[in-house]
Amino acid sequence: MIPESLLNEIADALVEPGYWISDQAMPTDIGRGLLRAFETLQADEFKTAGIGRQTDFQLEEKIRADKIHWISANSPETTQFLQWMDALKTGLNRRLFMGLFDYESHFAHYPVGAFYKKHLDAFRAKGGQPSSNRVLSTVYYLNESWLPDNGGELLIYNEADSEVIEKVSPVFGRLVIFLSEKFPHEVLPANRERKSIAGWFRVNEGRLS
Repeated sequence: MIPESLLNEIADALVEPGYWISDQAMPTDIGRGLLRAFETLQADEFKTAGIGRQTDFQLEEKIRADKIHWISANSPETTQFLQWMDALKTGLNRRLFMGLFDYESHFAHYPVGAFYKKHLDAFRAKGGQPSSNRVLSTVYYLNESWLPDNGGELLIYNEADSEVIEKVSPVFGRLVIFLSEKFPHEVLPANRERKSIAGWFRVNEGRLS
């Protein structure tokens, strides 16, 4: 489903520099299907996004202003997407022995002016032990005819959090993959609505202890 050469390219990039960006990784028909699935959702099917997980979960509108809808294999379009991500998981585990266990993702809707302040998808607690089982993040964009002056870029900072190393415009079909605990990142406001899929490959909770 995914060419071996592409899996090799992604794996090499995750070793160094730790992230990968491509406009042609996922077949266009998958992207078109995902956009159709996104646009069939009703407004009340999107929920206000929060931060944290489980007992640490909280709504914080000063940090993020997007709305989300969790993805499941309940349509041909989302099933095809999840199958592609499962093939990616298998390919990366075979090459990098990352122990990726499963994948979770959601549609993200950013109304005009919405943002997500700088954050990490996962971080280490004191002593260097992982505090989250999210180890690899993905972002896939669904914005057709996106122009540079529309804004809404993803800023990726270096590991030291001292400078921006990538400014990623959310154009249709662009896929970003990066190590979750290594790169702080944020989403800038846009002057038109912005559509994407955010996802995370996780390892088994037992691997964190």
